[in-house]
Amino acid sequence: MKKKEQALVISQEMLADGIFSMWIRTDAANAAKPGQFLSMYTDDGTKLLPRPISICEIDRDGEALRMVYRVTGPETGTEQFSRLQAGDKIEIVGPLGNGFPLEKAAGKRAMLMGGGIGVPPILELAKELAGELEPVQKMIVVGYRDSQTFLKEEFEQNGALYLSTEDGSVGTKGNVMDAVRENQLDADIIYACGPTPMLRAIKAYAQENGIECYISLEERMACGIGACLGCVCKSREKDEHSNVHNKRVCKDGPVFLASEVEI
Repeated sequence: MKKKEQALVISQEMLADGIFSMWIRTDAANAAKPGQFLSMYTDDGTKLLPRPISICEIDRDGEALRMVYRVTGPETGTEQFSRLQAGDKIEIVGPLGNGFPLEKAAGKRAMLMGGGIGVPPILELAKELAGELEPVQKMIVVGYRDSQTFLKEEFEQNGALYLSTEDGSVGTKGNVMDAVRENQLDADIIYACGPTPMLRAIKAYAQENGIECYISLEERMACGIGACLGCVCKSREKDEHSNVHNKRVCKDGPVFLASEVEI
C-alpha cells in the first residue's frame, strides 16, 4: 500500500475560469504513467477524504508532476488547493490506478479524446506516444465549453489538434464526436477521458466501427486503493475482490477497455 507523502508546490497558476495548474515535486513522478492519478489531501480537518486528481504532465528528470484541476466550489478541497503557493506543502498518495496502455498504439492511427476536466490527462498521453514506440499517427480531439481552451498550445506541439466548443466559439460547434464527424477522422485505436455521456458516445462509435477503445472513467474515489468499493462500475467479468460483476475504478482502472465496462 502506498504511503502518504508531503509534496512541495513548485508553482501554481490559473489557466481559465476555475481551472488551475499546479506543479509539485514528488517521488511519485519516478513511477507515474499517463492516465494515473494522485489522491490529494487538504490540511482542513473537516475534510478527511482526499480528492482524486488526474496527472497532466510528468517531469521525471525534475521529479515533478503537473496537476490541472477544476475548482468545484467555495470552501471545497479543490478551492483550498488553489490557494497554495510555491514553497507550500501538500499531502498526496500516488501514483494510483493503471494508466493508458501505450504499447497498444504502436504503428497505429491513434485518436486521443478529452472533454471537460478529462482534457488534462490526454496531454501526457500525447507526449509519451511519441516516445520509443513504432510511429504513431496522433489525432488529438478535445472539447471545451467555450473559448477558454486551456492547454491548447501544449496539445499543438504533440499532434494534429481538433477542437470542439459547446458555444461554437472555437473549432467545431458541439462535442468531440461532432469534431470527429466534421473532420472525417478515422482511427485504429481510441484513448478517451471525460464525462460519462461523452464516453458513452465514444464507446458506441468505437463498437459500430470496430475500433479498439480505452476509456478513463471519472468517478468519486474515496479511498483510492480499492478497499471501500465506493467507485465500482458494472463490468462484463466478475471482480476477484467482490465476486460480482463490477470493477473498482480506482484500483482496476481508471482506464478500461471500453467493451469491459457498462457506462
